[in-house]
Amino acid sequence: MRAALIAVSALSLAACASLQPYGPQTAPGAQGFAEQRIEGDRYRVTYNGVGAPGPVADLALRRAAELTLQSGGDWFEVTQRYIDGRLDSSGGVRPSVSVGASSGRYGGYSASGVGVGVGLNFSSPGPTSTTLEILIGRGPRPDRREAYDAREVLRALGG
Repeated sequence: MRAALIAVSALSLAACASLQPYGPQTAPGAQGFAEQRIEGDRYRVTYNGVGAPGPVADLALRRAAELTLQSGGDWFEVTQRYIDGRLDSSGGVRPSVSVGASSGRYGGYSASGVGVGVGLNFSSPGPTSTTLEILIGRGPRPDRREAYDAREVLRALGG
């Protein structure tokens, strides 16, 4: 009973640290997007979140696409990309199993044994951020790998 109570409590705490709904940052270091104009049509877009880096990177691309359209552009090119997050940042309950065996002689007796252990990691999701430096352009999108059509990005990412 006690183990079940501990597990439920840990899961409840882990659920508190989840990726918030898409939106602007409400305070420094909070989840959400922020942007800074660097010069002309160059911007730095940052999205702070928690959990796996992939969904947070998608939200940074979504904000870059919105900013492009708001600025009168058609496409944007990612000139620099910074992703900060730990590899296991999705957190949650992660079981692990270990098996061990031993044998030996103790005096005139021999002994052997097998053990099985189950461990649980109740860590909550870690912070993750993606920062994109973008150049906004107008007209046809250049045929480069890091150039994105803003409208297509919003369609693909549900914006």
